[in-house]
Amino acid sequence: MAKEITSREQDYSQWYNDLILKGGLADYSAVRGCMVIKPHGFALWEHMRDQLDKMFKETGHVNAYFPLFIPKSFLSKEAAHVEGFAKECAVVTHYRLKNDPNGNGVVVDPEAKLEEELIVRPTSETIIWNSYKDWIQSYRDLPLLINQWANVVRWEMRTRLFLRTAEFLWQEGHTAHATAAEAIAETKQMLDVYAQFAEEWMALPVIKGVKTANERFAGAEDTYCIEALMQDGKALQAGTSHFLGQNFAKAFDVKFSDKDNKLDYVWATSWGVSTRLVGALVMAHSDDDGLILPPRIAPLQVVIVPIYKGADQKTLIDARVQELLNGLKKRGIRVKYDDSDNNRPGWKFAEYEMKGVPVRIALGARDLENNVAEVARRDTREKKSVSLDGLDESIAQLLEDIQQSMYNKAKAYRDEHITEATSWDEFVQLLDTKGGFIAAHWDGTAETEENIKQQTKATIRCIPLYNPQEEGKCILSGKPSKERVLFARAY
Repeated sequence: MAKEITSREQDYSQWYNDLILKGGLADYSAVRGCMVIKPHGFALWEHMRDQLDKMFKETGHVNAYFPLFIPKSFLSKEAAHVEGFAKECAVVTHYRLKNDPNGNGVVVDPEAKLEEELIVRPTSETIIWNSYKDWIQSYRDLPLLINQWANVVRWEMRTRLFLRTAEFLWQEGHTAHATAAEAIAETKQMLDVYAQFAEEWMALPVIKGVKTANERFAGAEDTYCIEALMQDGKALQAGTSHFLGQNFAKAFDVKFSDKDNKLDYVWATSWGVSTRLVGALVMAHSDDDGLILPPRIAPLQVVIVPIYKGADQKTLIDARVQELLNGLKKRGIRVKYDDSDNNRPGWKFAEYEMKGVPVRIALGARDLENNVAEVARRDTREKKSVSLDGLDESIAQLLEDIQQSMYNKAKAYRDEHITEATSWDEFVQLLDTKGGFIAAHWDGTAETEENIKQQTKATIRCIPLYNPQEEGKCILSGKPSKERVLFARAY
């Protein structure tokens, strides 16, 4: 099975596609640019979603749902917003089909043209703030802390499974506050939630920072982000949190009366992560033999495979495995006993290895006599005999060890690939030979930022939070600079 996977060294892009397809995460769709998320991939997203949802609710947020369709006029109300998304919008112009009188199937009924076109949501700020106008009257209605789990459409021309598709799943938080300070605190809090989730659940080290003006979300005052590094040395934006100021409140006339009965516009935030995180997970951890999934969000954490000859041996193994299953499930471990006779044990080993199951337990008749089982961990391929007595405790500890080990490995790689550059030639050489994050001085102008991007395809991923201040010169223009920013080529 592993022979069917292109190696990372040979073709990283094809390796990624092979793992998504052969690992059972997703498939191509009949609709160009869209994907089918298969059960294994959707289970992975569900574990991400459920944990994030829990973290959102622990910080006081509640879920709601808003329409998929947005009146075109709504997008016109915030100039930067519409400019940022105009080229990606899917537009609904008619509401009915009819049979073709010439017998060629169905056609759009020209009499069913909408009075106003509807936009399939690329993001929901406009439709949500139209509702907030009716919901917010007084300081007593604030803060309003709402999240929604939804799908969105951004009409991408060049797509890639999970990383960039025309339709994708995500969550988007939209909050309203009485003061700028409260809104900024909310923006930073949700960035911290994303960083904690990425590091503690995805075993994915991230850098928290602020986007440049060029890279900000359309309509935001500031965009905060978490940036991760993939195994090919390219960066990936794993989550964003936006301070929207009063831009959307002014666009939709959302005012509140404060404690002194004075009217003012509310202050806003929005924040989101998407199924792109599944792609990040694959590229950050997996190898040439298949997926490697962190135990905390792996759909299946442990698989038990029996090895036997004859019904008598299987009966004995079945009885012992049932005891093991009970112990593992009591600890909340997601475990499967694969005793199907459709495939041989070796095939099953390769299948679960491909799908990234963190721990595999093999139990044969001789193992049973010795009161042990062979336990193999997916991340390091290490195998060892473990006593069946207290196996549930051993496996629970092993899963935690794997989780931490995966994070440590990814962090070591990331840290080794943060390099300082002090000259243009050094900057270009590092991008071409080492990759990763390049810490370099920039003069702060949009022109220089765009020039660097055009010449190298590298963008400023972020200005790290709490960035050290130092005197320097921009790598391209030579103008004065007081801090280094992180450049990288990115997905």
